[in-house]
Amino acid sequence: MVLKDLFQSDLQKEIADAGYLKTFAAGEIILNMDSYVKSIPVVISGSIKVIRTEEDGREILLYYLTPGESCIVSILSGMKNETSKVKAVVEEDAEIMMIPADKAKDWVKKYPEWTDFIFNLYQKRFEELLDVVNSVAFQKLDARLLHLIRQKTQLYRSKEISVTHQQLADELGITREATSRVLKQMEKDGIVELSRNKIRLL
Repeated sequence: MVLKDLFQSDLQKEIADAGYLKTFAAGEIILNMDSYVKSIPVVISGSIKVIRTEEDGREILLYYLTPGESCIVSILSGMKNETSKVKAVVEEDAEIMMIPADKAKDWVKKYPEWTDFIFNLYQKRFEELLDVVNSVAFQKLDARLLHLIRQKTQLYRSKEISVTHQQLADELGITREATSRVLKQMEKDGIVELSRNKIRLL
């Protein structure tokens, strides 16, 4: 259904013929940094988080992929036969259409709608990356943490999310201790309600 909403019938058929559907469980890594991109993911259901990992192991969340979206970094790396600069991890159990990278390159010349799809992704991801830069450079930790919690409640379509303090810390690239301290203050201020591995946005 997602592909029908995105593309005309000719391109839909090519995607169905060239690609394959695969299911992934939450937590599975579908793309690692420094690995070659052989298949480009288009999310059919569920969600994926795209993160950047530094040499010291620190990570920072760049953006989420939801149904009908793909990773622009994966597309560009796959089309240029370069290694990935990001890691993609399944956030919610997901069904993903895996498209061979060489086909994606051919379709740029053949299907204007595919090119539009890539440019639209590029624009959206660029704006989200600007938000990340702005957040890291100018926002206080409590504002960054609240923004991430709101993102997750929208993603899961629930005011209560199952997440650990360590997971939030990893996605923001900060320590667990700092995350816990800010969350406790947010609970005192009546912004969130904390329970074991769960956070409710009030």
